[in-house]
Amino acid sequence: MSIGERIRELRMSKGLSLTELANRAGVAKSYVSSVERQIQLNPSIQFLHKVAAVLNVSVEKLIDEGDNPIEEIDTEWLELAKEAMESGISKEQFKQFLEFQKWQKSNSPDK
Repeated sequence: MSIGERIRELRMSKGLSLTELANRAGVAKSYVSSVERQIQLNPSIQFLHKVAAVLNVSVEKLIDEGDNPIEEIDTEWLELAKEAMESGISKEQFKQFLEFQKWQKSNSPDK
């Protein structure tokens, strides 16, 4: 979900019109509209602070994409990645290893 989509969702959940949000935040209605419609993709931090204050949320809530559920990373995988890094394996070597594993799997007789 984009910043604009989050602003629109929060604005509507609070029962605010575009005009009300813009007036309370002291920003141009046209700018709020362009952010919500994703025409303006990089709103200024000042704009975000003003809008966040009116919506009673943090700026982080507006910009955080954490609203999309992401699978938690298995701690064992993290430990394996750390161990690989500490052993001196480069990212390129690790990528080559993964590619080899994919190739091997795709060419195995029991696929």
